[in-house]
Order: sequence, then C-alpha cells, then structure tokens
Amino acid sequence: MLLAGVAAAFTGWGGPGSGGCGSPALPLPGAGRLRRLAEAYWPHRLNIQGTTAGGVSGIDYDAERSEYLLLSDDRSDLDPVRFYTASWPAPWAEPPEPKSVVQLQRPGDLSWPARRAAEPGLPVPDPESLRLRPGVGTLLWTSEGDVVRGFGPAFHESARDGRLLREFALPAMFAPDPARRRGPRDNLGFEGLAPTPDGRHAWLAMENALIQDGPAPTTSAAGGPCRLTLIDLENGHATRQIAYVPDAIPLRPIVPGSYADNGISEILMLDADRMLVLERAYATGIGNSLRLYEINTRDATDVLNVDMLAAGNHPPARKTLVADFASLGLSRLDNTEGMCWGPALPDGKRMLVVVSDDNFNPLQTTQFAAFEYTDQP
Repeated sequence: MLLAGVAAAFTGWGGPGSGGCGSPALPLPGAGRLRRLAEAYWPHRLNIQGTTAGGVSGIDYDAERSEYLLLSDDRSDLDPVRFYTASWPAPWAEPPEPKSVVQLQRPGDLSWPARRAAEPGLPVPDPESLRLRPGVGTLLWTSEGDVVRGFGPAFHESARDGRLLREFALPAMFAPDPARRRGPRDNLGFEGLAPTPDGRHAWLAMENALIQDGPAPTTSAAGGPCRLTLIDLENGHATRQIAYVPDAIPLRPIVPGSYADNGISEILMLDADRMLVLERAYATGIGNSLRLYEINTRDATDVLNVDMLAAGNHPPARKTLVADFASLGLSRLDNTEGMCWGPALPDGKRMLVVVSDDNFNPLQTTQFAAFEYTDQP
C-alpha cells in the first residue's frame, strides 16, 4: 500500500529493536518463535534490466528454481506492472541478486498502461501480493483496485511468463459504491493472499474493513473487522469468509491528527487451517510497527452471506501473538508488506522471509529479513 499523503519530511524510524513511540520496552509473549537470521537491503531505485525496482509488496519462493518472486506495486507509472526474480542463497550475507523482470499482462497480451494515461473503463492494477499456485505453477496475484476511478480490488491468475489467464469473479460486496456508503475504501483492498497447501483454494485478505463493516482503526480503538475470503481455485467462486480485527494503531504520530494507520499487510498459511497474519502500522514522524499473529481459520464464523458486520453477528477469528518485530533485533522497521516461506533450514525448521515496500521514497528502504520460525501447533 502506498502511504498517500505522508510527507517525506515526517518519515521516521527507530534504531535496532525500536518500533517507535509506544512500542513495548520488553519482548511481548511469543517473540521467541522468530529468530533473526539475516537482514539485507536493495539500493534505492535499483536498475534491473532497464526497469526501476522498488515498491516491493509481494514475495514468494520457488523451491524448484531456488529463486524468489518479488512483486512491485508500481501502477505502471515508472514501468509496466511487473515482478522480479532473485536468488538469495545462505548465508544471506549479500542482498538478493536480481535475475530477471517479467511483465504481468492484461487481456490481449498487452502491457498495462500508466494509471494517469489509462482510458476510462480500463482498470490499472495496484499489485499487492503474489503467490505460486501449489502443484500448478501458475501465478496468483492481487490488486487493491482503484476506488477513485471506480474499480474494486481484483484477483488474477497468470502464467509464469506473465500472460493473463483469468480474472476471478468476486462477491458484489467488493464493488465500489459511488456514494461511498459501502464497499472497499480506496487503497485498502486485497493486501494479502495465501493459497492453501493443497493448491485448491486461496484466501484473500482486505487491509481494512469495508465501509459498511466499521471505521478504520485509530490510536485509541480498533477499527471494523477485515474480511478474509476463501476462493475455490477450480470453479473461481468464493466459498467462505471470516472476520479478523486488527489492533488499534499502536503508534502515535508526533503531530496529533497527522497520518497514522494499521491493517493487514500479508497472510501466509501454516497448514490447511492455520494462518499467519502480519499487521503493519505507521505513524507520521515515528515510523512503523510490525506484529505477527496466528489464527485458526476454522475458529471463526462464516460471514460470506452477512451483508454488514456488527457486534454480535460474527465471532471473529481469535488471534495469538507470534512476534512483535520490535523485539527481533532488526536495524530498522520499515513498510513490510511481503512475507513467504523460504527454503527449509538445515535443522528442518522453516525460514520466514519478509520484504518492505519503500514506496519509491529515498527515505525508506527495500529491506529483506530472514528468520528461523518455530511452530507451536
């Protein structure tokens, strides 16, 4: 998500172990489930095969090719909608090495035009999350949409070479409302994507609540629930939906009333039912907070046919803290939006890899971090 309206002069960050004002001084319960292995950075506006790298909002790992796929959220303003491939072998002492760039195409095998030059009626994706479809090898990817231009969030499947294979039909609740009384908020759409391990379904996560489901979070109160929607990848239909409530914004901006937010930035399956949910917050002049939670998708009520979520009509998913990133020894916390499983570690444990979206802002970074993950089923 591009943090619209955040002036570069107010972008701040803390030092090692710092999550900014309001972060706990001691590690929160569950922080021991992640152990930092490595941290690396790409230079600002790194040139990869004639394109400008940055805005990395999605990441996945291809075990067969031993490479990472990195989705840029550039709306074709700098270069056409694209993802990069890169290798990052152990011991991860150097930044990931870029290998290639692949354009994600629109119908007719054409490049997506820049948003500012798009014809009326042509949506330009705001790419946010990308996954390899298990057992198939195609690419699943989401767009937050463009509510201002009248387009809601979208979910696509593409070939590995970028050819568009299909766009999934979505429940009507995700269509924008010209009157802004319901539907998605602009720039707060499908931020997270997580296929199930069998490759038959995929979860889509809204960054914030639909308008009719409640307000955006504040520093004093959690907002309305985010909808997580399960899509059957064979027939393309939504089959289930659950509610998840992100925390109140854990940071207070230096200037009261200036920009601050919190919401889901990525999701990842632990197994068929359990999911990791990454909450990313920002406060002007302070920086970012990152908290990782675990939920069991079977614990929450199906709300697919609930038109408006309100207290009492939808028990949301219960969440358990896995780690507050402020306690993990990173040199800084940035706008982390991508999360995936990397290659298995020598002891058989999983490696969790995250990457931050620098918003093409010289005061932010494309930060890669790798962690040893300890499961607690």
